[in-house]
Amino acid sequence: CFQISCQGATSITTFAVFLCDKIAPALRHAVYEKTALDIAGDMKGKATDFRGARSSLEVCILRYMAQEEKFANFKEYLKNPRGFFENYIKTRVDEYCLDKNRRLEMFLDCSLTHLYECIQRAVSLSTQTVKDRKDRNDKISLWLDEFCSTLGEVINLPRRDLKGIEHQEITDIEFLNNAMTEALAPLKDQLKEELASADMSSFERQPYLILAEQFAGCWEQCPFCGAICTSTMPNHDGDHQLVFHRPECFTGRRWHKTDNLVIDICSSSVASDCLFRIGADTWIYYRQYRSAGPPYSKWNIRPDPSMQAYWKWFVSHFRTDLERLYNGKFHGKGEIPAEWQKITKQEALDQLEK
Repeated sequence: CFQISCQGATSITTFAVFLCDKIAPALRHAVYEKTALDIAGDMKGKATDFRGARSSLEVCILRYMAQEEKFANFKEYLKNPRGFFENYIKTRVDEYCLDKNRRLEMFLDCSLTHLYECIQRAVSLSTQTVKDRKDRNDKISLWLDEFCSTLGEVINLPRRDLKGIEHQEITDIEFLNNAMTEALAPLKDQLKEELASADMSSFERQPYLILAEQFAGCWEQCPFCGAICTSTMPNHDGDHQLVFHRPECFTGRRWHKTDNLVIDICSSSVASDCLFRIGADTWIYYRQYRSAGPPYSKWNIRPDPSMQAYWKWFVSHFRTDLERLYNGKFHGKGEIPAEWQKITKQEALDQLEK
């Protein structure tokens, strides 16, 4: 409990200092929270990768992976698409904030200035409201009510934390206004100094995760080829579906009793007489895939033989890596067609843009 033994000016100054000590951590938290939201919003509006829906972000990711030509990236993307999306967004956010323009510093500085002005405004408004209230003896309690309520929209300063100072015999509300203005100045300077050395690890809620939430959607993967459902709603009604399926070897599928990796796509297989196996020895026609129960029964795979040039280029280009990863071979029934091997990276990327 906070006790003020002195009276008059000293008690008001001590009250102001105590209140500023309570404001400091709340202001710091609000600065980082506002900055995280501002960074995410700014990137959504300005960075090309994040302007559209998740499908256009995926095109950006596929383009990035092709340009980097590192198999480790593809491996991570195929195994854990959601994690790869988040890491990609994190990398882009870090680059955006920590570039030579020192954007992070600028964002933090703007947030501090804005929130500091909000506190000053709350002090002023509370004083205006309370100073002429002749009907109330508990002016300081009323002032604190007004102050916390006005500030509540931008900074979370719980009124209950200030119970210890609400009974002070302070009548000169105008003087309190000045004392608060004086006590707040060093608080701003101190925080400004601290923010100058901030980095991305200083955030409690990371800007990249706020941005990633805007591309959430459904993350279910096709049980045959591993491609992600294109629904923009998590836990959506109806079946999972997508526009383009991929070669089934991306989930490690091989032709029965061989080391031949499957280069067919499932949207082509569902129109064929082929069978697939679930469990030890249950065989099901692809065209009756729903009868295999979940997760197969929750997918709508339309018969479609078209495959993106991107994946044909990828299979041809990273043939050896894929064989090693999936412990199989692209020969026999998994022979890579000659026309796939003629596709250039640029052709694959051009088709992706369409």
